[in-house]
Amino acid sequence: MRYRCAPATAVALAAVLATGACSSPAVNAGTRASDGQVTSGHVTSSLDWRDCHTANTAPQLECATVTVPLDWSHPDGKKISLAVDRLRATDTSHRIGSLLVNPGGPGGSGTATVGQGGMFLGSADLKPLRERFDLVGLDPRGVGDSTPVRCSTPVYDPAAPTFPANEAQYRRLVASSRRHGLDCAKATGPLIGRVDTVSAARDVDAVRAALGESRITWLGVSYGTELGAAYARLFPGRVRAMVLDGAVDHTRSVARDAIDESTAIEREFRRFAAWCAATGDCALHGRDVVKDFDALIARAGRGEVEDPALKRSLSAAEVTSATYAYLTMRSMWPQLGTALAAAEKTPSDASALGQALVGADPTYPAYRAIGCQDFPPDIHGYADLRARMAAVRKAAPHMWRYSEFWDWTTGCSGWPVKAADPPAPQRITGVPTVLVVGNTYDPSTPYAWARSLARQISGSRLLTYDGDGHTALYHSSCARHDEVNYLLTGRAPAPGTRCNAE
Repeated sequence: MRYRCAPATAVALAAVLATGACSSPAVNAGTRASDGQVTSGHVTSSLDWRDCHTANTAPQLECATVTVPLDWSHPDGKKISLAVDRLRATDTSHRIGSLLVNPGGPGGSGTATVGQGGMFLGSADLKPLRERFDLVGLDPRGVGDSTPVRCSTPVYDPAAPTFPANEAQYRRLVASSRRHGLDCAKATGPLIGRVDTVSAARDVDAVRAALGESRITWLGVSYGTELGAAYARLFPGRVRAMVLDGAVDHTRSVARDAIDESTAIEREFRRFAAWCAATGDCALHGRDVVKDFDALIARAGRGEVEDPALKRSLSAAEVTSATYAYLTMRSMWPQLGTALAAAEKTPSDASALGQALVGADPTYPAYRAIGCQDFPPDIHGYADLRARMAAVRKAAPHMWRYSEFWDWTTGCSGWPVKAADPPAPQRITGVPTVLVVGNTYDPSTPYAWARSLARQISGSRLLTYDGDGHTALYHSSCARHDEVNYLLTGRAPAPGTRCNAE
């Protein structure tokens, strides 16, 4: 549900992954209503914006901080800080309001996205949004410049047996998950159990109130669709317009999600293989790409795929994980072919794959902590995990060794903090038309999730992009046009609208 290519191999994604550096005096938000329910509508003072632009941002960038309760059920208790930034609408006479953006993750920085033009915000296609809205970035709780998740040791453990072959390896996996969770809990404090998406959605409403807006306009991709949907469920009357692109359906079990995502990754890998074999731009042109990939995986299993930058070999699971990261962006497929060709040489050079590994992503501690709050694997021993392994291998004969939901399945297997927001049935009503967007070949958030999320939101509209890659925003000018028009006017595309592959 997020991009993990390092800047050296994915310059186009650098703005999505970059971290922001904005802070300012805080405004408190959140109080208890007379009926005892928590509301985030009370603000004790206006936001204190300050100039925070750098050489890498727009010169008009402003930053502020909102202070919210650590635990929304105890609004007078301990507080945490949320980092916010904005670019004011350039056409002030036709300003609509504030547009809040979330680039996914979990763990993606909204402040970096706004500050550095991520999510195509700096493109000509999205220029009307820049003109008519204040673009507002928020680092969700636990992320970036907000009060962060901290861990004293790397959460990513390449030695953990993510597909344990026996009971002993399963115990090692659970112990590794628990050890890292305890370390993060010690370094982070009580926030570690309060980084769930429902709490983050209440934070969004605190930011709305601090901005002085009666309703929000929302543009969320990938995990940003889960956060947006949670907000719509909690505060339906405070939504003006909402785009949910690359939809996550938070009603499905983690076991089911792992199968769905693995199936989607396998299908996208086969599409890449067919493209690569037939295209002169691919370094593996004219070859049986699937067969050669399997041979590379076998070599990785023997410790023969070396990354000179990391000064170690990559495992078969790591080669699969890196391949998946490249698959998420259709424009990166030529680089994937080059990376696989370099890795299979003797001597091997897998550095381009190593740069795309999860361990290279500084947002990974937040990704793991939030994921374990929202997607607990609910594993009942090794026999249960073994059955899930068999299902995933059947769904993805070549790419079964990695998916994001398998990462949470194994990485959260011994997590010591109880999940606060596990999957559950939902029905979202009382909102204006919400635009849900899905790619037919999305490897990260399968198209079926967009269809099911749209069914859960009363009166929603589904926009389909018939193409590859993760999210339509990143891959289709047609979809960008429809999303922008909807955000400006509130009028969704006609039912059944589809954008052709580009």
